[in-house]
Amino acid sequence: MPLAGLVAWTSWAARRAAPVCHATIREMAKITPISNGPIRIEGEFTIHDQQGNEFGLAGRTVISLCRCGQSANKPFCDGSHARTGFQDICVARELPPPKPKPA
Repeated sequence: MPLAGLVAWTSWAARRAAPVCHATIREMAKITPISNGPIRIEGEFTIHDQQGNEFGLAGRTVISLCRCGQSANKPFCDGSHARTGFQDICVARELPPPKPKPA
């Protein structure tokens, strides 16, 4: 068998014999900024601090992150936006293209 044929056959045989990887397809998390309120996150997600440590969410699939800056439980919302009168209407819009990175 010519070398090229052997390489092709070996590659094909390796693919046939290799264990199949199973990937779990998850729905993307849905992120919704609530007008005059928090940012709501629903779905499968993790949240990490600046050092990369993961917050323990105790199995939650829905959480709210503070937008008003007044929560005593940052980064999570504790309802302070309602007590402090936080106002910020959030309507979906198109963002401009990202600026090119410097070379």
